[in-house]
Amino acid sequence: MPLPAFDDLFAAADQRSGRIRVAAAGAADRTVLEAVSLAQRRGWIEPILIGLEAEIRACAQEAAVSLDGMRIVDSDQPGTAAVAEVRAGRADTLMKGQINTPDLIRAVLNAEQGLRTGKTLCQVVFMEIPGHSRRFLLSDTGLCIEPNFRQKSEILDSLILVAHGLGEALPKVAVMSATEKVSTAMPDTAEADELQRLNAAGEFPGSIVQGPLSFDLAYAADAGDKKRIGGQVVGAADAMLFPNLLSANLTVKGIMYTADCRFGGVVCGAACPIVFMSRADTTPTRVNSLALAVTLVAAGTWPTAIPKT
Repeated sequence: MPLPAFDDLFAAADQRSGRIRVAAAGAADRTVLEAVSLAQRRGWIEPILIGLEAEIRACAQEAAVSLDGMRIVDSDQPGTAAVAEVRAGRADTLMKGQINTPDLIRAVLNAEQGLRTGKTLCQVVFMEIPGHSRRFLLSDTGLCIEPNFRQKSEILDSLILVAHGLGEALPKVAVMSATEKVSTAMPDTAEADELQRLNAAGEFPGSIVQGPLSFDLAYAADAGDKKRIGGQVVGAADAMLFPNLLSANLTVKGIMYTADCRFGGVVCGAACPIVFMSRADTTPTRVNSLALAVTLVAAGTWPTAIPKT
């Protein structure tokens, strides 16, 4: 069964009882306020706006966004304050707004007051291409520059976790490379082959892992026919694990800016999912990311309890 479409996530969130409490770090931004306002009106979330209160109120007035029912936390350190809301049990998840990525990640990884779990932090993007009826996850598209084998294994765990949270019990994961053949000139192909071997031996349960696979083989069934490459993941990947940040980021942004697509993203590896895309995101993309995070929180499959102060 394919991963659900964003319209499916929206419909499920509309029907779900109870609201997810979202702490938005760097909330003085039109698209952030518009997104949390829409999600609030649909009954998905209870927004907590974090940043300088005067700036948040001025931005809301300019954007004609009502702040009724939204709590504001006045802080010049929105990352630290947002993490504190989660640790104190006043928020269920975080949202990255107008805050530099290093500032937010530094707060999340703080050894004493953060949300670190010991797992590798990674960005997982959920991509939908309606014209091809294709939905798939990509990682790591934003954080881990050159993951070693342990980190790749943990990013793979995160891809599987997100796929399970979206309702896919046995996601097909492609371990990506520029070629489908193992080559000593390309060490990532050997690691891809080893991840496939480990999966066949029982590691990464609840998934089917195949690699190395090039993008065409992971995405298009006819590519497998032409190249005479088989396997359950060929042409049917629910998730793609990339060898490094460069390849993942170029791929996802190439799709974002050239294809008719919808997308959203979260950071995995922390004690809660983090709504996480670019500061340049549009309001619809932020809403997509909120729908994804709300779905994952509501699924109740996130493995680590929130540390309390």
